[in-house]
Amino acid sequence: MHLNFRYNDFMHIRPTDPYFQEILLKYAQESDPARRKEAENTIWQKYGTECTAFVLDMSSFSLLTRKYGIVHYLAMIRRMQLTVQPIITDHGGMVVKFEADNCFASFPEPASAVRAATTTQHAIAAANLITPDDMDIHVSIGIDYGKTLVLEDDMFGEAVNRACKLGEDIGRANEILITKEASELIPDTSQFQRKPIEVSIGGVNFQAFQVVYQK
Repeated sequence: MHLNFRYNDFMHIRPTDPYFQEILLKYAQESDPARRKEAENTIWQKYGTECTAFVLDMSSFSLLTRKYGIVHYLAMIRRMQLTVQPIITDHGGMVVKFEADNCFASFPEPASAVRAATTTQHAIAAANLITPDDMDIHVSIGIDYGKTLVLEDDMFGEAVNRACKLGEDIGRANEILITKEASELIPDTSQFQRKPIEVSIGGVNFQAFQVVYQK
């Protein structure tokens, strides 16, 4: 299954890795298909890996910002970041970037990403018990596995795109969604309870799962 990147995915490429930018420019300016392929292979050899993409999105940005103002929401984002960062690290993952009210992270395999996701949901729910209602945080999380370009502060690939779609566009508050491909890489099927759902992205229908956890 091949899905196109959204325009915004490319707008967020950051010029913090000069070599990456140099090879991208070489690819863009090269007219010879063989040399283009060589540039592409160079990028994948240096930055490519197979990993689990984990994308978290905070819910109700427009509603909360309109009601309380942007400073209020920025404070909520900071609380989310401080909650999520150590959980991802403790479960063997790496935070690639925080961007607006999103967190992009990578994990070696899907099981650890799901464990981090459920721990995150529990930690946020616990924090909400002791904060004012207007500061309660709710997030959705999307998870996929596949071939990915991972830079120091960004990541790209179909798995990232699908995880982003699940976490940002399809998942509702407090949900964890995982693609069928990633779910099948979790060897112990009793480790997590999963509820099948049908997902449509860019006109392509595929099966995913909602991870069922004790709230």
